[in-house]
Amino acid sequence: MPTAVLAFDFDPLLHLGDGAVRWETVALAVAIFAGVSLAGVAARSARLRVDDLLFVILGIVPGAVVGGRIGYALLHPAYFQAEPSRLLDPGVGSLELTLAVVGGTLTGSLVAYLLDGRPGPWLRIAALPMLLVLAAGKLAAVVGGTGQGLPTTGEPATGYLGPGPWGSLGPSIPSIPAQALEAGATLGVLVIVLILSVAPAFRRPDARLFLIALAGWAVARTIVAATWRDPVVIGPLRAEQVIGILVAIASGLLAVVTIVVRRGAAPDDRIAMDESASSFEGLERP
Repeated sequence: MPTAVLAFDFDPLLHLGDGAVRWETVALAVAIFAGVSLAGVAARSARLRVDDLLFVILGIVPGAVVGGRIGYALLHPAYFQAEPSRLLDPGVGSLELTLAVVGGTLTGSLVAYLLDGRPGPWLRIAALPMLLVLAAGKLAAVVGGTGQGLPTTGEPATGYLGPGPWGSLGPSIPSIPAQALEAGATLGVLVIVLILSVAPAFRRPDARLFLIALAGWAVARTIVAATWRDPVVIGPLRAEQVIGILVAIASGLLAVVTIVVRRGAAPDDRIAMDESASSFEGLERP
């Protein structure tokens, strides 16, 4: 065992009377609450209807579920090819995160468009809350011993002792703390996006800031996924890395298209967009 291994030895269950709930679940609920609260503050600052935020959040759910199941099938194709009906069984398997985020973005944007015809402002205010929830969610997974990376004799390394139940196979084996690394990388992306959010080019009420945030997170997740226990599928890449690369490329291209389309707008349209952006920016100043 590496001398620098960080060993966790605690009860991962919060006991409430005769029942129990995982600390990981509690931490994830706190993360989601923090993200929703931040989104509410941002929506109010952007003069968006805060009560519409609930509809947008509800709109995210079906896309996240469908995208997550598709992503999970891509990670385990042989299992679902043997019996495709398993894909529709919520009791079988789980959700893949990257395509869950993409799917939730699509359906949430659709709801925002149906509400006021302007998904751009909603996407902009969602950039930081999305990264906050993703980073905090990964830290929550650390509490539950979920998603340990490859076994390692070096450092950093973590292991989980005691009966658990823990979320990884062989939890006591010193392994790369993949979830913690992804949380740290996501926080790094959050800081970069926070800095970009005050730059004039990214203060427009459109999707560019969100797309940059999504692309940055996908790149960070792709890098960390190299430490996962999943098998490689294409060259040195795991299936999750392939998905992450495609999402990063698509998000980056869409961000460029968003910027180019605005620059190429007709003069009258550009003036209207500038006036709207000026009003939006003024609300963000302390």
